[in-house]
Amino acid sequence: MKRVIDITPPVTTRLAVWPGDTGLSREVLCEIGGGASVTLSTLRATVHLGAHADGPNHYGAGAQGIGERSLDYYIGPCRVVDAPVARGARVGVRDLLGGLAQVKEPRVLLRTGTFPNPEVWNEDFAGVEPELIEALAARGVRTIGLDTPSVDLQSSKDLPAHKAVLRHDMAILEGLALAGVEPGVYELIALPLKLMGFDASPVRAVLRTL
Repeated sequence: MKRVIDITPPVTTRLAVWPGDTGLSREVLCEIGGGASVTLSTLRATVHLGAHADGPNHYGAGAQGIGERSLDYYIGPCRVVDAPVARGARVGVRDLLGGLAQVKEPRVLLRTGTFPNPEVWNEDFAGVEPELIEALAARGVRTIGLDTPSVDLQSSKDLPAHKAVLRHDMAILEGLALAGVEPGVYELIALPLKLMGFDASPVRAVLRTL
């Protein structure tokens, strides 16, 4: 039997967002409990909320929005790789447990463990070295995901990892909940909403065992 593993952090008002970005709020317009025929609510939040897919226009002038992206980036075979690094470090080729040669799938998710609680922001989460992105692209990887809020460090201003992704027309998934997920090959399903022109979209990310 195939098993589905949810790798999406719960979306609640407690979910931490990038400092200065818009946290989640919900306005209930009417409610069955108050006598209305339906419950109806309005959501307001950053599109970089929890598990999310970046649109290329988030880091590239004139690039595609997330709604214009092919869904092929976000569904299909993927490999989860342990990449234990120190807080505030960037994951390099040397940090991939099992080595780069194991990567034969077009989607790779890196488990760093450096952003352990999605409700408590820690600014020393890990990023990704541009050289690793170059090496993954050379192996045919089209999508890179990780368990932190960004492929670049919070202090980064020139965003070298984002720029490497842009050069190779890769896709980015951030904010994944990978704690407890065993390294190996899965089917990834993490479809963004068709938000035309937007710079990101929340995703309901899951892994399905093969």
